[in-house]
Amino acid sequence: MSNQHPPLEPVPLPALLRHARTTYGSAMRAALVKAGYTDIPKNGLYVIGGLALEGERPLSALIDDLEISKQAAGQLVDALVERGYLEREVDAEDRRRLTISLSARGRAAAKVQTVAREKIDTELLARVGERSVAAARRALFALIEIRREAR
Repeated sequence: MSNQHPPLEPVPLPALLRHARTTYGSAMRAALVKAGYTDIPKNGLYVIGGLALEGERPLSALIDDLEISKQAAGQLVDALVERGYLEREVDAEDRRRLTISLSARGRAAAKVQTVAREKIDTELLARVGERSVAAARRALFALIEIRREAR
């Protein structure tokens, strides 16, 4: 691939973000398929990756993060539980709440996702350097803060 880049200014930032996210998602999906994890539904990568980073979570937090309906989140979790990626349990502190966590299969899939992400991270560092990646991270965190403050 060429290291030449198109002019950055005319391209709206949301379009760049969407395509950049697709770079990671496509690499992760391809690695998972190659490893035999062919049945992960849409948004399943986010759930598995998020749980790998954060551990057990309340289902309500997943609904908030994905900004999907309670019904859609329930269907996604049901599919991931049925396919062996997640375990769902009643919260020990509040029996009205459900918590979700990765099963052994989910942890194995998360490792595949992590390796794929790390390959993209390594290539990105080689192309633009640590300072540019750090600046991009700062900008992305600022966008996240803008959203949190708007809520």
